[in-house]
Amino acid sequence: MKKLSALLVIFALVILGVCQTSVGFAAAATEGKKGLLLLGSPAPDFKLPDVVTGKVVSLEDFSGKKALLVVFLCRHCPFVQRDKEGIIELAKDYSGKGAGVAAISSNDPAGYPEDALAGLKEMAVQDSFPMPLLFDETQRVAKSYTAVATPDFFIFDQDRKLVYRGQFDDARPGDDLAVTGKDVRAALDAVLQKKPVSQDQKPAVGCSIKWKPGNEPSYWK
Repeated sequence: MKKLSALLVIFALVILGVCQTSVGFAAAATEGKKGLLLLGSPAPDFKLPDVVTGKVVSLEDFSGKKALLVVFLCRHCPFVQRDKEGIIELAKDYSGKGAGVAAISSNDPAGYPEDALAGLKEMAVQDSFPMPLLFDETQRVAKSYTAVATPDFFIFDQDRKLVYRGQFDDARPGDDLAVTGKDVRAALDAVLQKKPVSQDQKPAVGCSIKWKPGNEPSYWK
């Protein structure tokens, strides 16, 4: 009886752990959040260092681009690991089509060492990032974009107005769906062809932005 009770306790703890993990992922969905950046909003400015070169990259550096994709990501998140190769391929595909791509990591480096500057640089070099990976150490840029998840995708048109904010595609860690980036690609194609972007936009789902203690934004609550 004692052995059975012990096994039941262990089983309960395992289930609780799984549920907490699942809730953690689900809580990073943009759906239901209030105060998020609205479609039609201008692109918030940023001036952040590239983790590889140390060069400061700003919104103005993309002024000649017909479209701009800003993606918030990190290193440790399984959602990002799932999408990373697809994001890299997308950046390569669209760099010659007049679109700019900027990746930003805003996670608390003290709480998540993999997402500190050294870890991000290692990832960008190992994976040959074709776009700059910028380090938002103060988390001010994540707040100005109302970023919620990693990954979280924002597409701006030539006038730098927000036309898409949502998921990469339907693939999730643990499923059998191919990572295609179809949602982001469709929105970029529409902007580059000067066509309206579909308003049917599924919310981004991923790991939550890891805010520094006491630095959670108002839209997070």
